[in-house]
Amino acid sequence: MKANPFGKILTGFSKKVNRLTKSLILLLFLSCSISSFAQDASGANTGTIKDLGMDSVAATSDTTLNKVVDAVNTIANADGHNKIAINIMWTLLAGFLVMFMQAGFALVETGFTQKKNVAHTMGMNFMVYALGMIGFWICGFALMFGGALNALTLGGAPGVIPNEYTITMFGHSFGIWGTVGFFLNSKVYDVGVYTLFLFQMVFMDTTATIPTGSMAERWSFKSFLIFGLFISMFVYPLYGNWVWGGGWLSQLGVNFGLGHGHVDFAGSSVVHLVGGIAALAGAIVIGPRVGKYGKDGTVNTIPGHNIPMAILGTFILAFGWFGFNPGSTLAGGDLRIGVVAVNTMLAGTGGTLSALLFLYATGKKPDPGMLCNGLLAGLVAITAPCAFVTSLSAVIIGAIAGVLVIVVYNFVDAKLKIDDPVGAFAVHGANGAWGCLALGLFADGSYGDGWNGVTGPVKGLFYGDSGQFFAELIGVVACIIFVFIVMYVFFKVSNKITPIRVKESDEIAGLDIPEMGVHGYID
Repeated sequence: MKANPFGKILTGFSKKVNRLTKSLILLLFLSCSISSFAQDASGANTGTIKDLGMDSVAATSDTTLNKVVDAVNTIANADGHNKIAINIMWTLLAGFLVMFMQAGFALVETGFTQKKNVAHTMGMNFMVYALGMIGFWICGFALMFGGALNALTLGGAPGVIPNEYTITMFGHSFGIWGTVGFFLNSKVYDVGVYTLFLFQMVFMDTTATIPTGSMAERWSFKSFLIFGLFISMFVYPLYGNWVWGGGWLSQLGVNFGLGHGHVDFAGSSVVHLVGGIAALAGAIVIGPRVGKYGKDGTVNTIPGHNIPMAILGTFILAFGWFGFNPGSTLAGGDLRIGVVAVNTMLAGTGGTLSALLFLYATGKKPDPGMLCNGLLAGLVAITAPCAFVTSLSAVIIGAIAGVLVIVVYNFVDAKLKIDDPVGAFAVHGANGAWGCLALGLFADGSYGDGWNGVTGPVKGLFYGDSGQFFAELIGVVACIIFVFIVMYVFFKVSNKITPIRVKESDEIAGLDIPEMGVHGYID
């Protein structure tokens, strides 16, 4: 038989790929395992007298007095260590609460969809946790916080040197992305950095799971897997850097005198607006479910299968929000957490009650699904301004959100004919934007001195600083434009790699067996 020349070529190419793969694995192993004494991986040296805003007392020529100096320095260093320890413990506990929100999202989305898709909907909410963590570990965390790793309250060691890639325009530097911390390598092998990673990872996971609601009941699981990596590695981290990582939106105050720059305490824009816009782009590209809209334009309701499940999930989300908002202080010693927690509760309940009243005022019955969305909308809206507003403002912000979520949901569903089974865009997108604008209006000047490098507390338009409102508006518009364009193109391109939508016959029969291989319910 004549030798196949292509076989030799393929064999040689395969050997080269194998050698390259082994080299990459070796480099990754070395980058993650080589120890560095500049970081504090044990935590023993994290937190010193400098974290109290003091310098060590200098030694004197008096031997007896030096004993006192040594004692003072020892006590002060211990106090500094305990201060950072409290911050790390508080941040970790808050992160654990936020992680539990994943269960809430799974229950809400599954309850609001059909029982023939239970395993599929639950499966996406489960897998986004693993996908998101790995993607964020690979490069998402580095892109987001690589330029601001020790500008926080968690005691980053001196060896953790942040580095932000910047461009210069109009005579100012614009931070674009971080360049330190890929794979959590040895350069960031530090207790403070790792704590920040955990807390920010579970925030990112909230963003990543939002589109699983808007695209539920027709999204190919393989396509979803690609999405989970993409949004956690690039989209969320890039916008997050601009707001929380020292990027250009956070510097609108320093560079252009617009308040304190774009301020978002816990993620109305960074988490919810990013997720909501991604959900909208995905719902547009994937199209409505079979039978959702008639040929004559009529809107057919496709009811969820388990309202108690959705309500339970909503309560779990509300509980987890106490990690989301108060935890964003990253400091257990920042007693503003009491104000943050109360404002969070009030806005959520304000959203619930205003949704109820709006339903009655428009001649409708109190649909439990809409009441749940009213609560969630209030929580989303208060997430940005929760630390900067009074309780009355929190109720007003939540109440507006409760009405806004119903109006936007009906407009998207009935007018735009965009099928969003759980109202993901109405809850997270519209109210993520409203939350940031609300901060620009209602921030009362009682908190935030020095935020984003600007002297003085954060004040909104109603308290004398119109620049803060414009900074919030710029941040919202930038998020909408950036995320929608990137995610719309992503969904179009990924559809060429693997179909974004399941076959129509599978959608009609239910996705549990065709996509997951198991039934969600035995019956």
